[in-house]
Amino acid sequence: MPKVALYNMQGEKIGDVDLSDDVFGAEVRPDIMHRAIVNYLANQRLGTASTLTRAEVSGGGRKPWRQKGTGRARHGSIRSPLWRKGGIVFGPKPRSFKTTMPKKLKRFALRSALSAKAKNDELILLDKLTMEVPKTKQMVSMLNNLKADKKSLIVMADKDDNVIKSARNIPGVKTTYVNTLNVYDILNHDFLIMTEETARRVEEVYAG
Repeated sequence: MPKVALYNMQGEKIGDVDLSDDVFGAEVRPDIMHRAIVNYLANQRLGTASTLTRAEVSGGGRKPWRQKGTGRARHGSIRSPLWRKGGIVFGPKPRSFKTTMPKKLKRFALRSALSAKAKNDELILLDKLTMEVPKTKQMVSMLNNLKADKKSLIVMADKDDNVIKSARNIPGVKTTYVNTLNVYDILNHDFLIMTEETARRVEEVYAG
């Protein structure tokens, strides 16, 4: 059972917390996590790029000059791909890059990522995370106290506008919710920060 240190917002260690083996002590599988990241990034692609083929470019209804006798190369249309402003050969067309991944495998990849953070001491648990008013300076101070002033992902159990507004202008810091966690965000940040209450919610949502 993974044991993670519990801190307050001043960066002082106030105890230890035992976390679930199922969620924070699972087998770390880089191959499964890589597959989840590829799936996530592919699904972010819009696939809206579009070009015009020679059939769609306007103009070019008649032959630009006669076939023989001019000394110039033979051409049938000024909208040939060989011409300036002509059609594009094999250009991109709107398409979907969406890929699928089994739900159980996706959840396993998430547990694997959470376990990797716990194993590498990159999971920081707080007794509470509250802001009376939005204050970026206070958030920066807390991150410095926790020595997590690099790229950090703050996970919340419920929406807290004061925390979100306090963190949104800090480079490398991102806030998210328990039910929107994904492998890419977890591994793309140096530290994963959440309260003990949030960690218990994560265990409930992603167990098994």
